[in-house]
Amino acid sequence: MREEVRKIQELLRRQAYISDTTVATSLYLAMALGKPLLVEGPAGVGKTEIAKVLANALEARLVRLQCYEGLDATTALYEWNYSKQLLHIKLQELSAASATEKEAEIFSEPFLLKRPLLEAITQQTRSPVLLIDEVDRSDEEFEAFLLEILSEFQVTIPEIGQIKAIHRPYVVLTSNRSRELSDALRRRCLYLWIDYPSFDKELEIVRVKVPAISESLSVELTRMIQAVRKLNLVKVPGVAETLDWASALVALNTERLDQEVIAETTGCFLKDEADLRKFEAELKDGHLR
Repeated sequence: MREEVRKIQELLRRQAYISDTTVATSLYLAMALGKPLLVEGPAGVGKTEIAKVLANALEARLVRLQCYEGLDATTALYEWNYSKQLLHIKLQELSAASATEKEAEIFSEPFLLKRPLLEAITQQTRSPVLLIDEVDRSDEEFEAFLLEILSEFQVTIPEIGQIKAIHRPYVVLTSNRSRELSDALRRRCLYLWIDYPSFDKELEIVRVKVPAISESLSVELTRMIQAVRKLNLVKVPGVAETLDWASALVALNTERLDQEVIAETTGCFLKDEADLRKFEAELKDGHLR
């Protein structure tokens, strides 16, 4: 393993994030090349966590843009504080300043509401980590708008002018592949696919994240989750659900898994009625033990 990648892996581990060489290499290259990192994979495997952990490891600010259908450039970039502008106009009605001067005043930075993208670009001290979460939930029009931001890290506000990033953000985009992203966006990014972890990796994650769990119970739980993922489920449990279940079992002072405990806590890792019924049937038939 290269020394630079090893250092990234150690940084992540100090934040209790268990990464493999591929993840650490992708993060190192994204930082070294100044390119956004697009992370795809099933829900709950730690895509969003990568950006959070990176920000903590670098002691940098995390700026998060949560994407959704209908998100537009105004909401993601900036808005004018209309109530503050109106109040200022009323206070300045008796002022001798010209209308042009008054307009210039209210369309200035003190009246600007910075949204995540502008917030990330205008950091004054050091590079922040910009998380564009679940970009696949946004519309194609917004995705096209992102291309310019991710290429130049500058924006133009008509009333103020051009604003360019002093410190280029480290950018992590995540996607659950609810829709296919454009080739143009993919070309601007480095790419990382995160799948469900192997048994050994998931076991290590459980023991690091839930240190109070016993060794034997962590093995039983991880083995069960790995078996559950092989079922044809609507919502396959991710690592997040594994950790929820582990924490719940510790809270219940559980020493070992049995039918009763599993039945009482299935809702920690399965979130769909059809999946619950399928799991119960497989468990009753002894296919999961």
